[in-house]
Amino acid sequence: MSGRFVRSSKYRHVFGRPTRKEQCYDNLRISKNAWDTNLANPRYLSVNWEASGGGAFAVIPLNEKGRLPEQIPLFRGHKAVVLDTDWNPFDDSLIASGSDDGKAFIWRVPEDFILRTEEGEDPKDVAPLKQLTGHSRKVGHVLFNPAAANILATSSGDYTVKIWDVEAGSPRLTLKHTDIVQSLSWSANGSLIVTTSRDKKLRIWDVRQETPAHTTPGHAGAKNSRVTWMGEHDRIATTGFSKMSDRQLGLWDIRDPKEPIGGFHMLDSISGVSMPFWDDSTQCLYLAGKGDGNIRYFEYEHDKFEYLSEYKSGDPQRGIAFLPKRGVNMHENEVMRAFKTVNDSYIEPISFIVPRRAEVFQGDIYPPVVGTKPAMSAAEWSEGAEGLPPKIDLESVYEGEEPTEVPASSKPVSRVPSSSTMLSPPKTGQEPAPSKKEPKPTEEPPQPSAALRGPPPSMKEQTNSIANLASKYDDKEDSSSTEDDSSSFEEIPKPVERHAPKPVDKPVDATEPAAITRNLSSPISPTKLAAPISPSQPASSGAPPLSSQPASAPSEGADDQVTLQDIKALLESQNRKISGQTEKIAMLTAEVDRLKTTIVDKM
Repeated sequence: MSGRFVRSSKYRHVFGRPTRKEQCYDNLRISKNAWDTNLANPRYLSVNWEASGGGAFAVIPLNEKGRLPEQIPLFRGHKAVVLDTDWNPFDDSLIASGSDDGKAFIWRVPEDFILRTEEGEDPKDVAPLKQLTGHSRKVGHVLFNPAAANILATSSGDYTVKIWDVEAGSPRLTLKHTDIVQSLSWSANGSLIVTTSRDKKLRIWDVRQETPAHTTPGHAGAKNSRVTWMGEHDRIATTGFSKMSDRQLGLWDIRDPKEPIGGFHMLDSISGVSMPFWDDSTQCLYLAGKGDGNIRYFEYEHDKFEYLSEYKSGDPQRGIAFLPKRGVNMHENEVMRAFKTVNDSYIEPISFIVPRRAEVFQGDIYPPVVGTKPAMSAAEWSEGAEGLPPKIDLESVYEGEEPTEVPASSKPVSRVPSSSTMLSPPKTGQEPAPSKKEPKPTEEPPQPSAALRGPPPSMKEQTNSIANLASKYDDKEDSSSTEDDSSSFEEIPKPVERHAPKPVDKPVDATEPAAITRNLSSPISPTKLAAPISPSQPASSGAPPLSSQPASAPSEGADDQVTLQDIKALLESQNRKISGQTEKIAMLTAEVDRLKTTIVDKM
């Protein structure tokens, strides 16, 4: 039997739902500069603003939907255009910004911040809390550490990435590159960072050593590339271009990043940069194209990306941002929410929803996620501490209660964790990692396989394959096998007509057929004769009837008995059939071993 097997997944039917224009954030003056980093949190949305007299950006509360006022309070302080902003993952009111003036600022959103003011009252701009000075060229990226409090990374046109202690206001570490950094991303425990640069190199840094642990060629194309760390996995995903300007997707193992797993996968030939966003709770990767309106999403499984679906829109996006998981609407089974810019004038939310009819909390698609408590302070991180931040149970958020903290996965982890440590089940006595994907009941231990290739066969697929092979040999059997199959369901002559004239044979009926059934393969004493089969004894599924006479035999002689020769013939027939089946099993086993060897050689 040949056909396609449908992969089991909870997110196979996820779809993107656009928002009506009146529920979008309209009347914005979005900067023409690119923005594709995390610009949203559960309370606010950050927008680089097209302003005169220096750089500025706006902060929009998520509940302020519709058409915004002509004048709103802005976050002013930079002397040149703002290039990037990033929210503190542990403080929803703290935000960092980088600018073309070579500086990074730290800001705090005032309490009860609103956009609309009373009539006749001018909006009051917000001033920065702290200024981080140290770069000699423009600051293109700012990114907070996902595990340590108040640790910030900034990349600059001076070919460096600086690591700042925000509380102290001074740079602690400097990572020197040979060209402009195009993208950067932290590991989940905040000890490693990965960067891509214009020299087409992919670098994985041991941050506190200020040296790259690995440097390897990345995408060969001349256009920009992007990188994202895949949460708690020791894997990273990159997007870029080939020499022929085809968009590519790559999956890398940080322990051996000489080349991507399974090579680069070509996406399409569109010219816009593909921006990757990783969701660690659903193990899904979202790819949003800059300049087109499509958003593809993949599920990560068995070291490959399984394509799920694609959200398509006729409105191209200049930039896009994704909301942290603790801010999604769980009452509508929303697993992700994106904010895309449209025509540089308004921002449209896009909800990615798992279609389900149940109106209760869906725990299988909402595992515990990182909350607002860091794993360590900035001083502890500077001294070498490592660890994952504690997670919160989303069911408490669903019920409208205070977030309930769940035990953290492992305590401080190794610098370069192995896949067995991060992907295998925890040992006895350890708490399981809440954010890791629950194992499928039919899955076998994952084996190394190429990215975007078929998964290893499941037990059900192997059983079907063996059945298919068996059907080949069944078709080539002669007509006797067909007769044997049909005889296994042949009715035994009615016992009333056989032993009614001789009631003295009833004691033999009660014992002898059972002995024949139990000891079919053992020698039978020639002194014992078999009696007609009782209807209470089940017929063997593959054996022919004990008597070779047709069903009309009872009408010719009711007192005929099965002779010793018939029993011997029966045993010989069954022995031949068992030998034939043994040979078939040996042939099928050899065929399965050959197929497995062929599959392993192709990998």
